[in-house]
Amino acid sequence: MPLVHVAGLNKFYTGGTARLHVLRDLDVDVAEGEMVAVVGASGVGKSTLLHLLGGLDRADSGVVEVAGRPLADLNDAGLVAFRNRQVGFVFQFHHLLPEFTALENVEMPMRIGGLPLGEARARATELLARVGLAERVEHRPSMMSGGEQQRVAVARALASRPAMVFADEPTGNLDSRTGGEILSFMRSAVDELGQTIVMVTHDASAASYADTVLFLEDGRIVDSMATPTPDRILDRMKQFGN
Repeated sequence: MPLVHVAGLNKFYTGGTARLHVLRDLDVDVAEGEMVAVVGASGVGKSTLLHLLGGLDRADSGVVEVAGRPLADLNDAGLVAFRNRQVGFVFQFHHLLPEFTALENVEMPMRIGGLPLGEARARATELLARVGLAERVEHRPSMMSGGEQQRVAVARALASRPAMVFADEPTGNLDSRTGGEILSFMRSAVDELGQTIVMVTHDASAASYADTVLFLEDGRIVDSMATPTPDRILDRMKQFGN
């Protein structure tokens, strides 16, 4: 059984008299311990798909199951619990809490989940060391570079050992070197910790870190690629006009 199973997914947005069909009968499966990149041009529904998979929004029709649980069966409180316990998020903008240190930011989801402070602190310290921030644990976000803040955000997403991590353009606001460091750490989380990651991006270089690349066009997955390289991804994107 795949960790993520999506079948016949549809999502509409309505503005005034217009009704936009963003995702169209979309099907996708993600295996446990896999890193998947969803690529496509701006506006094709990448972020919408991620929000539906992570329980941040609800589909209009279709099935979304994560770890065997149909998200449509959960009420709003159930979705909050699902996001807190099963899912980690990394966004283009890190959304760290400015009044808290790096250590406290990474501890936060574990403390919300009820983990004792000592265990949460040990786990947060370990993760910050893994992302190269052992000397920055007491620094607040304003004292850190953009790349360092994003490393904290990735560590926070992994802190509770979630079933899934969803990453929305996680390197879109970073230079290529710093972005590569973030992606390398995410890759190591898959290879060494067995983490499952779904990332959406328009960047072929970022997508090449994944095991599988899915190409999103007009609200549907139109193709997939295993063992991707940046050049192969770019060539395929050009075929679909991305």
